[in-house]
Amino acid sequence: MKTFEELGVCEEILRAITEMGYESPMPVQEEVIPYLLGNNNDVVALAQTGTGKTAAYGLPVLQKVNTRSTETQAIIISPTRELCLQIADDLKEYSKYIDGLHVLAVYGGASIETQIRQLKKGVQVIVATPGRLVDLMERGVANLSRVENVVLDEADEMLNMGFTESIDAILAGVPDNRNTLLFSATMSKEIERISKNYLRDAKEIVVGSRNEGAEKVNHIYYLVSAKDKYNALKRVADYYPEIYAIIFCRTRMETQEIADKLIQDGYNAESLHGELSQAQRDLTMQKFRQHRVQLLVATDVAARGLDVDSLTHVINYGLPDDIESYTHRSGRTGRAGKAGTSICIIHVKEKPKVRAIEKQIGKEFVAGTLPTGEQICEKQLYKVIDDIEKVEVDEDMIAPYLPSIFRKFELMEKEDIIKRVVSMEFNTFLNYYKNAPEIEVPVEGGKKRERDGKKSKGERHVAEIGYVRLFINLGKKDGLRPREFMGFINRCARGKRIDLGRIDLMNNFSFFEVPEGQERTVLDVLSGVDYDGRKVNVEISDPSTSGKNSAASQNDDFGGGRNSSRRGERKERNDRKPRGEREERRERPDRRGTRGKSRNEDPFVNVRKKGRGAAAERNRRNDRENEGRAPKGLPEWAKFFEGQVIDQPFYSEFTKKKKKK
Repeated sequence: MKTFEELGVCEEILRAITEMGYESPMPVQEEVIPYLLGNNNDVVALAQTGTGKTAAYGLPVLQKVNTRSTETQAIIISPTRELCLQIADDLKEYSKYIDGLHVLAVYGGASIETQIRQLKKGVQVIVATPGRLVDLMERGVANLSRVENVVLDEADEMLNMGFTESIDAILAGVPDNRNTLLFSATMSKEIERISKNYLRDAKEIVVGSRNEGAEKVNHIYYLVSAKDKYNALKRVADYYPEIYAIIFCRTRMETQEIADKLIQDGYNAESLHGELSQAQRDLTMQKFRQHRVQLLVATDVAARGLDVDSLTHVINYGLPDDIESYTHRSGRTGRAGKAGTSICIIHVKEKPKVRAIEKQIGKEFVAGTLPTGEQICEKQLYKVIDDIEKVEVDEDMIAPYLPSIFRKFELMEKEDIIKRVVSMEFNTFLNYYKNAPEIEVPVEGGKKRERDGKKSKGERHVAEIGYVRLFINLGKKDGLRPREFMGFINRCARGKRIDLGRIDLMNNFSFFEVPEGQERTVLDVLSGVDYDGRKVNVEISDPSTSGKNSAASQNDDFGGGRNSSRRGERKERNDRKPRGEREERRERPDRRGTRGKSRNEDPFVNVRKKGRGAAAERNRRNDRENEGRAPKGLPEWAKFFEGQVIDQPFYSEFTKKKKKK
């Protein structure tokens, strides 16, 4: 193994990194440093977080700076403010013995006037977030005409966060003869595009394998019912008394809620998400790095690029939507050659995600068994004993108090004293788990699906254990996507917490799941609500809980959410109708004469009420397209409800208008 000196690192930097505890270069450093010390050497380096990437590009970039000039010679772009500050702090440590070298971090959320004043004084190395650097470039303050080295750190994350245009603008504003260094944990199509457009004959350096997970991270999943996820999280935290972890959640609301619950239950926890101010985020991270906070509950955006030493666990309270995000999450632990553990708390419907992640990262997940109350109490008991053993005794300080203390305990046996001391700390766990029910593993039941993943004939969607399945008369034609749907539900809730499970969006309607006990809340908050001028109707559709007379229970598509095509659904319903009725619908008279009528008078043209927004505009456009055309039978939604005993406002309105005519 080579030394840093053999790699060509200068004396000043060697002195600094030796004091920081750097002994020998890590694999990515050994590959990258000597190459970057040359000229016109572009690099695409694929390596997991925690493998020493900052030093790999930081040492050669600093060494090549001409301190006799105060012009900006290197820029390093990072996705988040936290990572930006971390990189800047590391570079300052590496260069502390190089006189006249100045490093500045510029990022959003801080005073731009202060950053402008510092830039005007002269800064050779700028570490920046993309948006703030583009802002400074547009103001004419950040002069990049003399830049020789450009580093994109966590490039895949920046592209995932929507910084593509900003990166394009930055790379277009630097000289063509610069070195471009692209560091990423994964190789995506966008990374390949950036490499092709802006790098010249770039050398690809791969540490490990492409898109591989961190080498020394163990991956475990616990399968639980959705309603048991929080209790499962507490058991994991209790079973590892020395845990030092980041808990990843999917949304800001969920992040804050889980953090609040943990704090209320006596855990040393804090939240980190985008709604916090920069000062709050900085304070939280400072406390976490100093180990004054044991559990950090965070969103992906807030925790991207965090460099925290000695992280024992990463806990995925909710799996991310993409595999790259999981790779970054798990890469927070197992850094610098240390072992770490990535835990996923999942329910049955998330298990296919786990298999997909396994395939991508080349690591096998272990199906874990949640610890019992007895096992947790045993772990906590030994933790109390260990803490007592580690207590340092100051004989001089306590000497004056010992005689009275001994008199207090002289009538008590040694065994009794030990029991009482231990119980002072241990009783909390003993009392909690004494009567706590064990968390059962949900059964992966139901009928087997066909190999293509589609449901077999007659199979119904059944809500997950602990959840209730609901029907809503809104779908993709209304402009709904999962993100928009969740936003709509949360706006209607007005501060009430609603946890959404599975969401199945169809063209004209949708199904979604909420935890048992929340279905009444959902029905109440959505009662009488309009969406783009359309009256919203929500009903319980789970066959086990729906009423006998509801539309949900009377039709397989309501109760079971059959995954057949719309054509198949119409055919199945037509088969239940007498032939004469079917022929009658086919021979419905031509309605081309409606062109001159108001669209409101023709239910076949104007199905939905007019409103504002994209969905309403689509409806109006469809109305214009359909004017003067003969409808082929009933509208799609009317066909869907035909023959059913229902009481839905929009359908009732249609039938009334039809009778008047």
